[in-house]
Amino acid sequence: MKITAYMKPSCGWSNGVRSIMRKYNLPFEDRDIINDPEQRLQPCVEIDGKMLTDVSGEEVEAYLLSNSLVGVTEKEADAPTNRSCENEAETAYIEFKKDYDHRDVDDRSAE
Repeated sequence: MKITAYMKPSCGWSNGVRSIMRKYNLPFEDRDIINDPEQRLQPCVEIDGKMLTDVSGEEVEAYLLSNSLVGVTEKEADAPTNRSCENEAETAYIEFKKDYDHRDVDDRSAE
């Protein structure tokens, strides 16, 4: 099985994918999208030519199990498999709040 993962060096979603790879002892190529931005969405995992886009570790594990690419194991993942990148979640909230707070009163009453 050939696996290429396009991920950030440090991110909750990316670390979740890496954790699943370790859980099942799967060799994979870890492509750094920050320093090699060939793939902009992340994490994306290509497994034998099938691209899973914008996935969590939980979703990768579900795909592997449902396609019988790995077997069920009692081994636990060594990191959370469904956690966002903390700084990105905070930034998204700040941007949303900033955009909302800057709408004028007339815009709000039109909704």
